[in-house]
Amino acid sequence: MLNLWTFIFLCFLHLSSFNVVLGGVGDSLVSENPFTPKASVIRYWNKEIRREITKTHFLLSKVSPLTAVDSASFSKLAAQNDLASHLRSFCSSAKLFCFPDLSPSLEKHPKDERFAVYSNMNFSNYGTDRLAGVDSFKNYSEDSNIVVDSFHRYSRDSTGHKEQFANYASEGNVVDQNFHSYAASATGGSGNFNNYNREVNNPNLRFSSYGDDSNGHGQTFTQYTENANAGNGQSFSSYGKNGNGVPNEFSSYGKGANVIGSGFSGYGEAANGANDSFTSYGFDSNAPQNTFKSYGDGGNAAVNTFSSYRDQSNVGDDSFQSYAKNSNGEKVDFSNYGQSFNEGTDKFTGYGQGAVVQSIGFKIYGRNSTFKDYAKKEGIVFGRYNNGSSSETAQVKGGSSAVNKWVEPGKFFREKLLKQGTVMPMPDIKDKMPVRSFLPRTIVSKLPFSSSKFGELKRIFHAGDNSTLETVMLDALKECERAPSPGETKRCVGSAEDMIDFATSVLGRNVEVRTTENVKGSKENIKIGSVKGINGGKVTKSVSCHQSLYPYLLYYCHSVPEVRVYEADILDPKSLEKINHGVAICHLDTSSWSSNHGAFLALGSGPGRIEVCHWIFENDMTWTISDS
Repeated sequence: MLNLWTFIFLCFLHLSSFNVVLGGVGDSLVSENPFTPKASVIRYWNKEIRREITKTHFLLSKVSPLTAVDSASFSKLAAQNDLASHLRSFCSSAKLFCFPDLSPSLEKHPKDERFAVYSNMNFSNYGTDRLAGVDSFKNYSEDSNIVVDSFHRYSRDSTGHKEQFANYASEGNVVDQNFHSYAASATGGSGNFNNYNREVNNPNLRFSSYGDDSNGHGQTFTQYTENANAGNGQSFSSYGKNGNGVPNEFSSYGKGANVIGSGFSGYGEAANGANDSFTSYGFDSNAPQNTFKSYGDGGNAAVNTFSSYRDQSNVGDDSFQSYAKNSNGEKVDFSNYGQSFNEGTDKFTGYGQGAVVQSIGFKIYGRNSTFKDYAKKEGIVFGRYNNGSSSETAQVKGGSSAVNKWVEPGKFFREKLLKQGTVMPMPDIKDKMPVRSFLPRTIVSKLPFSSSKFGELKRIFHAGDNSTLETVMLDALKECERAPSPGETKRCVGSAEDMIDFATSVLGRNVEVRTTENVKGSKENIKIGSVKGINGGKVTKSVSCHQSLYPYLLYYCHSVPEVRVYEADILDPKSLEKINHGVAICHLDTSSWSSNHGAFLALGSGPGRIEVCHWIFENDMTWTISDS
């Protein structure tokens, strides 16, 4: 007698041997194996929503590409809590965002090397005991989606060895590099990071015990993470510990970057004769956040220079905790430090505590700083310390309009611009996130999604401690678990069925979902063609869904009351040819928005005083009640 599972399997083979037609008539005909995730979503849509989904609907492009067999197999593995051991095949088949598992490279490189095409490599023990020579990393991992490199014990115990990183990982998306014990106990030589991680998204670079016990092995960081966007930034832990005569130069580090943070913990600890220079560090950047904790602790005769540090940046917060604690002969010079357009915050706690014969100079130092256990020490000179009002500093800098440069032209606009014939800038609406797909509900429902089970999530997706992937996942969980704003209803969804459920729970079943047709016109001037107000242009509510970075496609969906939604033809302003069909949403009630919201920086005014409109970007969407 056949058992139940054998019977089900035979039925599955029989049904999967042909395709069935789902949907109605006309272009809504969708031929699909009935057991695939796509077929499941089509049935669910047709059941829950009062119109059939067409085969060209953009939402279907985000549904899992898993075959019926793979979907059943991975669902079973998820139920057995065994996906982690099959992660490589799971990520590949389901089109997920997973980091490569790096194994140490066994390649031997006894001579000078020029690396130009390597990507996602583990350079453990590379250059160990190397005598002289030069290794060059040029255009390494350029324009890559995921860059994961490990440089453990690179150039350890080397003598006179030089490392050059030029145009490393430029324009990458999600960059994770780990320099652990790099150049430890090295003598002489130098490392040069030039144009490193330019214009990357989500950089996470860790320099742990970098240059420990080294002697005269200097490092130069020039144009490092220039124009980078978001991310943890860089972590320098025990960098140069016990080093001797190690000069480090940070020039144009983080220039023009957006919300980049750096952490210097135990940097130069117990070092002798260290010479660190921060020139134009964080220059012209947006909201840089840097933490100096126990920097130079116990150091001897160190010289640190901060010149034009965070100059012309917007806001920004720096924390100096126990900086140069118990040091001897420490000399620190802050020249033209923190001259930001918009008021930032600097906190000095226990700075120079227990130090002997130190010299600290603040020349043309920015305002709004807190000095605790510090200001009464001898050897500290304040020259032209600017503690005036924000308006005074703004006048020096040329007016508050300079702040607007941090809001891309066209990112926010007023409702009156949505009329035929208007010429206006369009922001970059291109999706910068890695391409991913939804998971089938049968799989995503079996995976934990909670910060309380974060350890299990890390195991499943092979997220290492302090890795970029760990940070990415934790950030998404925190945003999803955040309490909703007043009047907001929110939910994070990892399957198309969950998104349909949330949208219909807010708006009912008579709904439509819209997004901007393509990305043409991005970062250019456009001309508005014909405009249509959804629901007759009446005030309505919508459900907007924005992507969150996560291994599988995850959307943060939330209800948005008091809006008007528009569709507009987008024309080339010269040829008048239609190049796009855009969807825009206008928020009529901005009273709960922060006064520092980018919309008010770009448009002026403040919360509750104006309406704010923006385009729906690529792969984002807004759900509304249907017109018909």
